[in-house]
Amino acid sequence: MTFSEDDLLPISGLQHLAYCERQAALIYVERVWVENIWTTEGAHLHEKVTSGDRESRGELRISRDLALRSLRLGLTGRADVVEFHRASKGASGACLAGASGLWQPLPVEYKRGRPKRHRADEIQLCAQALCLEEMLVVGIESGALFYGQTRRRLSVAFDGELRAITERAAFRLREIISTGTTPALPYKPARCDECSLLDACQPKTIGRDVGGYLRQAIGESIVDRRT
Repeated sequence: MTFSEDDLLPISGLQHLAYCERQAALIYVERVWVENIWTTEGAHLHEKVTSGDRESRGELRISRDLALRSLRLGLTGRADVVEFHRASKGASGACLAGASGLWQPLPVEYKRGRPKRHRADEIQLCAQALCLEEMLVVGIESGALFYGQTRRRLSVAFDGELRAITERAAFRLREIISTGTTPALPYKPARCDECSLLDACQPKTIGRDVGGYLRQAIGESIVDRRT
């Protein structure tokens, strides 16, 4: 199955989905978005990274803000940076306009903060690689995540497990959007407290006895008035 250009979903949506399916639904189904210090810092970092032009450094070519798409997975987006390293003799690679020989792509995604315990960033990066593989007809074994707080690169191998997780995430995001459902997920401090959508999501109220909550709130209000 292949998707049309009009049916493509954002690669960044996979990162939101992997972090929290409810967050992804709030953004892509209910169209809720709230800026906070973390989203602002992330946007500023990406602006700095993608503001430059292409570069050539001997055996290295660098493209910034590169448009990506996969009609097979139904994804589209932009890569912060894609490095093209000259392929060694006998190795596979892609042809680049104005450059001789073959070149091996290496996607690099820039993130604020530090490496996470979850795999959301890795899934987003892998989705970029899958798009590049389809566009350039070349295999890509690895990429890198650069974190602004540690100022270090983290190498990410695109093994079979990560590829499978990424493809399932693309399917799940499409399922959530097509059905218009917002999953009800329980409150988890490590996941929820730093989310910019915390107030809009109200995860602490999910699964709560609403009637009992209202009766308690009304009772507390009456007590306050009497005192």
